[in-house]
Amino acid sequence: MDLYDLTLNELTELLATWGYPAFRAKQIWRWAGKGVTDFEEMTDLGRSVRQELGQRLRLTPLDLRSRRTSMDGSQKFLWRLKDGEYIETVLIPEEDHYTLCLSSQVGCAMGCRFCLTARRGLARNLTAGEIVAQVLGVRCLLKVDKPLKNLVFMGMGEPLANFAAVSKALVILTASWGLNFSTRRVTVSTVGLTPYIPRLGEAVQVNLTISLNAPDDTTRSFLMPINRTYPLKEVLAACRAFPLRRHRRLTFAYVLLDGINDSPSQARDLARLLRGFRAKINLIPLNPAPELPFKPSPRMRILEFQEILRAAHYPVFIRESRGQDIAAACGQLVGEC
Repeated sequence: MDLYDLTLNELTELLATWGYPAFRAKQIWRWAGKGVTDFEEMTDLGRSVRQELGQRLRLTPLDLRSRRTSMDGSQKFLWRLKDGEYIETVLIPEEDHYTLCLSSQVGCAMGCRFCLTARRGLARNLTAGEIVAQVLGVRCLLKVDKPLKNLVFMGMGEPLANFAAVSKALVILTASWGLNFSTRRVTVSTVGLTPYIPRLGEAVQVNLTISLNAPDDTTRSFLMPINRTYPLKEVLAACRAFPLRRHRRLTFAYVLLDGINDSPSQARDLARLLRGFRAKINLIPLNPAPELPFKPSPRMRILEFQEILRAAHYPVFIRESRGQDIAAACGQLVGEC
């Protein structure tokens, strides 16, 4: 059994069956949260305890196969999993901290037409431990120039399609006994799996981003097949049911595609659609690839789209691509060795 898959309560219960007191669980997770992968290094545990735990529990780091650095300083990590599958994690440098983009699945089943990950299809879900291990693995490799503060579930996969493992990983990542990330600095992005949106907010107080990409069902269904199952009306109803904490906003992400979803009328439709939400909007220029049937919107059209939304009193940001030269930008992760 892998320790990274266990919450504090689960570890406490497991240790109790082996005759250990409850405080041992916090001791063990304190070491694991520091990146220790050998029970022999947990020096406040007795020698016999360390030996027994080493026989019964695993601390399995991910197998790093490559680490590439972009011209903009972003880094992409390729990990080999125990079953031979591969995933990718992206580290993004900010002015005074790092942001880590995490994967939640091997591939993705959502089929969004503008995303290279979707073209691979879904191999399997990640475990909670494999999600946590991405953070621990990168943190151990970081220089000490600035801290890793932000976590975003925007890598390979649809997080809410792996709800059980993602919600458990979020507990471990944000708990004081675990990796102790602030919930204000953790964001989960979804294409809009409506049954799980309110449940996510009830499970853990993280930020939510909805990948919207169109203001009408016809265009959105063309771009995102999941819209046929969960159309815009249902997605927005689920967003209203999301328990949004005070001083927080929902984020709506919008990938701009030339001639598809970037007209002034669509910007005005989007402004009307989101009326009443405490929200901000991230406009994302498409990261082009030969395999994709779309082109990015011209810069002037992106700016016009932004200005229309700003005139409707929304905070609107253009999210510039990072790591595009190493295929680490939004929609480019494929997890191939």
